[in-house]
Amino acid sequence: MTSRLYFTAFAGGLVSLALELAAARLLAPTFGSSELVWSAIIGLILLYLSVGYALGGRWADRSPQPATLYTLLTGAGAAIAAIPFISRPVLRLAAEGVWAWNVGQVAGPFLAVLLLFVVPVTLLACISPFVIRLAMTDVQASGVTAGKIYAISTLGSSLGTFLPNLVLIPWIGTHRTFLVLALFTVLTGLWGLWRASRPRFWLLAWLLPLLVGLLLVRPGTIKPQEGLLYEEESVYNFIQVLEKQGIRYLLLNEGQGLHSVYIPDRTLTGGTWDYFLMAPYFNPPPHPPEEVHNLLVIGLAAGTIPAQYTDVYGALPIDGVEIDPAIIQVGREYFGMTEPNLNAVAADGRAFLRQTGARYDVVAVDAYRLPYIPWHLTTVEFFQEIRARLSDKGVVAINVGHTPDDWRLVEALAATMREVYPSVHVITVPKTFNAIVVATVQETTPENLAANLPLLEDTRLRTITERAQANLVDVQAGGLVFTDDRAPVELLTNALILQYVLE
Repeated sequence: MTSRLYFTAFAGGLVSLALELAAARLLAPTFGSSELVWSAIIGLILLYLSVGYALGGRWADRSPQPATLYTLLTGAGAAIAAIPFISRPVLRLAAEGVWAWNVGQVAGPFLAVLLLFVVPVTLLACISPFVIRLAMTDVQASGVTAGKIYAISTLGSSLGTFLPNLVLIPWIGTHRTFLVLALFTVLTGLWGLWRASRPRFWLLAWLLPLLVGLLLVRPGTIKPQEGLLYEEESVYNFIQVLEKQGIRYLLLNEGQGLHSVYIPDRTLTGGTWDYFLMAPYFNPPPHPPEEVHNLLVIGLAAGTIPAQYTDVYGALPIDGVEIDPAIIQVGREYFGMTEPNLNAVAADGRAFLRQTGARYDVVAVDAYRLPYIPWHLTTVEFFQEIRARLSDKGVVAINVGHTPDDWRLVEALAATMREVYPSVHVITVPKTFNAIVVATVQETTPENLAANLPLLEDTRLRTITERAQANLVDVQAGGLVFTDDRAPVELLTNALILQYVLE
């Protein structure tokens, strides 16, 4: 019996943590996976665990029977199995309701987790105190028994931390991940009931074929949308490809921002990506297009920037860094990202900078999408590492979000870049919440754009450079400087989003 109890503790720990990770992926298509979403998930899961520990201890003292323990565990499995089926109406209700009340960033995930996970997580938390109560045969060894059970349960939790995102979700998807966790939980419960209470086993055994049958049914589209061509759950993201009026769009997670655009037979998109083309012309004149020899893109996505550079500048060498290999594959299959001069690398941008020995004329950083800003790509040290990889006439251009009345993030990044580069220029992108911040290795002035304009024979380059010249903005000096030691990017972005939503 003791070995069965130990395995039950292991199973309870594994499924509890796996549910927390799977919860984040379940909410991502609706609310994203920002720090606010994670805070709602972790906070409520911990609350349910606390309630479950207290409830399980009381329950175990009132009914210290293995049959009660394994009935609880089987019930938890049934509750887990219900999550993927009730999640769609719950998430739709949460999304529609909280956005109507303008508090969606926090209240949406909070409400969804509150409704979907309260029962299964609370029941799972009852397991550990119940197992301790049943395994306690010698009061003199109570500490050893409790310690061993908590160690085994935590070992299960350790495995449950890696299992969903690294194995189950990329392999079978979120929907079936919940069903696999439910099946594992129910199997453990029925295994215990077979020995503890045969009548109760037969009463609940119908759950087993039901779960197997549900696993065999192909789940539908996770997030149906007009023009949906493709969707996938990768290790890093929920990915969707849409096509509308012949134009393809890459959406990630909740889909509030466009990460790539593909317009066949057209170079300029009318969006933020276009402005990366003109970044080199802040250099002192004469600086013709022939001075641009290569490009590094950090935040490749599906390859919009490399496609534009190849079309305008020719087949110059391009390194594109994207942390999610699934996005690179989507770019190749749906966005024409097959340029022979593009070297697509699945890696973290900063790690790539430390490994490469190349020097670049242009570095484009398109890895910031509110509220998803990797803080380690915003610091003085990061821009120093870029500076070390730039040529003598090199430029770095970054895409930064803002709201109509809140430019704090742009100001902070401009101030950070001024710690490394002698000149920093800011261009607002019309009809968007984006700004392009360009920093140069040389001392430069905004007037260089006008001076270099006659050298641009390509009408597309002339058009976007003229637009940039017309939309230059003066961002005040000073502001918060991000460093590896202190980069409160999350606080700044969360405050920016919440202020905009509430106003």
